[in-house]
Amino acid sequence: NSVPDVHDLFPKYHLPKGLLPGNVQSYSLSSEDNTFIIELTHHCYVQFKDQLVLYDKVLTGKLGYGKVSDVTGIHARKFFIWVSVTGMDVDESSNTIEFHVGVLSQSLPADMFQTIPTCQNKGLQESSLLSSI
Repeated sequence: NSVPDVHDLFPKYHLPKGLLPGNVQSYSLSSEDNTFIIELTHHCYVQFKDQLVLYDKVLTGKLGYGKVSDVTGIHARKFFIWVSVTGMDVDESSNTIEFHVGVLSQSLPADMFQTIPTCQNKGLQESSLLSSI
């Protein structure tokens, strides 16, 4: 198979491998404009320290050097609502990744995304909240 794993493709764009979970089934990348479609085996949750993220089964966006734009299919839990991540930018000076949610953004340490995360069927915070009710 001559097609590289999508996780190995990210460092070529100066992005960490761990932005995506490990259950990638397939992907396509346009050589014309760097738009991509990534298909996961199933939607899943990933817990990044205190940040809960939901990945849909299909993710889309556009790769650039040190950034991903026009993202669909990635959602972050903020308080009691899910917000859609629309883009990501690497900030080399502070070694952080800035995640865009519409006009708002949040920076997280890039080190959090160096390893490929494992998918969970349910969000850890969500299941613990439900069990305490």
